[in-house]
Amino acid sequence: YKVVRRTAGSVAACLAVLMAGLNVSPTFAAAAADVPVLGGLFQILTVRNYDAEDGQVNQHVSVPEVDAKGDLAQQVNAEIQERVDAHLAQAQQVWEDYHDAFIATGGTEEEWGDRKMDVIINYEIKSQTDTTVSFVVDFGECWVSANEQRHCYNLDLENDRDITLEDLLGENWVEIC
Repeated sequence: YKVVRRTAGSVAACLAVLMAGLNVSPTFAAAAADVPVLGGLFQILTVRNYDAEDGQVNQHVSVPEVDAKGDLAQQVNAEIQERVDAHLAQAQQVWEDYHDAFIATGGTEEEWGDRKMDVIINYEIKSQTDTTVSFVVDFGECWVSANEQRHCYNLDLENDRDITLEDLLGENWVEIC
């Protein structure tokens, strides 16, 4: 029994190290994609992570990238990057507008100095096979109020197309929903 537990623990630790390496290093993820059997599972998404502080605005960003052949992967990656850039720019503008309104209504720079904003971009893989992936990208801001947007992606990478509700539920998908 101890041997089984020790072996299971070792396998779990190895998988944790493997997943961490895939998420931290695009080079490692690319190398894993070439490994037979495992490659299909690890070429779907690689991650760009960074934290940045710009005075009172803190960015916590984890951006997925679909690593597959075909136009769909390029389109999705471009769309995600466009949304990331737009969200970061909009958050910065909202922060600047809030500062101006705060000062215009009698607030002081000293009082303003205590304020912070967190801008968060993160993703979660919901399902992944050798040929399909479903994931969600969340965009959020936390400060005086909170705001979150969620964008869902369901991709058939083998056929280079989106997976739709009609694909899953059939012609009567509207009535079923």
